[in-house]
Amino acid sequence: MDRRGQKLKFTAVAAGVVLALTGFSTGRGHGSSSHSGGGGGCSSSSQNHDSSSSSSSGGGTYRDYDDDDDTYGGSGGSSNASTTLQDATVQLVDCATPTTPYATVEVTNPNSSGGYFTVTVDFLDADANRVEQGTTDEYIAANGTETVQVDLSSPGVATKVDHCDPETSAPAG
Repeated sequence: MDRRGQKLKFTAVAAGVVLALTGFSTGRGHGSSSHSGGGGGCSSSSQNHDSSSSSSSGGGTYRDYDDDDDTYGGSGGSSNASTTLQDATVQLVDCATPTTPYATVEVTNPNSSGGYFTVTVDFLDADANRVEQGTTDEYIAANGTETVQVDLSSPGVATKVDHCDPETSAPAG
């Protein structure tokens, strides 16, 4: 077993030395960088060295035109980012009481894809003053409706609540 491990180590080291000596590079150039001298090493479809430019001073700017269609963070080329979701609609089902220190709301996702939505409920006293504001993020399936619970910070706060006023829309989060 020990000899086999030594052979494996030797093979890995030998492969590393061969790659280093041939100038193999695993990095891909993006944007502008200084590129001087002749390359060498392995080339792949992601390394298009034909599009580099050089000057007589030995320096130059390298631009990998092959990478122009790559998307990073949704910029350039076609975007892989998900489309913006419309707000979900929110309707009050039940308000908080001393025995149930939370509001229950019904959240409807009008989108053809699921997503997380931020539901906000104002817990108000008898004079319509805000006692507390509660929020929760909830995943709602595509074109789905879910019953969601928005908690108060503590059960004792529920004794001050007279009625609830949820925001009628919940933005995607």
